[in-house]
Amino acid sequence: MSGSGSGYPSDLTDEQWDLVEPLLPAARVGPKGGRREKHPRRRIVNALLYVVRTGCAWRQLPKTFPPWPTVYWYFTWWHDNGTVERIHDTLRDRPRTADAPDAEPGSGPAVSRPACAGPPIPSAAGAPARAGR
Repeated sequence: MSGSGSGYPSDLTDEQWDLVEPLLPAARVGPKGGRREKHPRRRIVNALLYVVRTGCAWRQLPKTFPPWPTVYWYFTWWHDNGTVERIHDTLRDRPRTADAPDAEPGSGPAVSRPACAGPPIPSAAGAPARAGR
């Protein structure tokens, strides 16, 4: 992986970072905006992608990323202002644009549950009534 990546498979490529960086909101610096950002934004985005890809708990984020409370703070800020959705849409649509510019969203193969997820849990509505109650 190039750029400021740590070498995880979930890290952004330079091409992906070039698409994502302009979507991020301006840093909160200045007279009433807070102090200078301590961690590079690419590292924050890579940490978010690591959590999404691996499903790890925030507190289990590897130490090669910024501290988990920092990453979580950016996630909540960017989620609340729509940045996460814009990043998702941009990265999702990128391969479709390159490979099949006329393809409609959702025209690709259906995504199913992984086999390791186990059988679905039956709902309480379909469960038989208990005797004696």
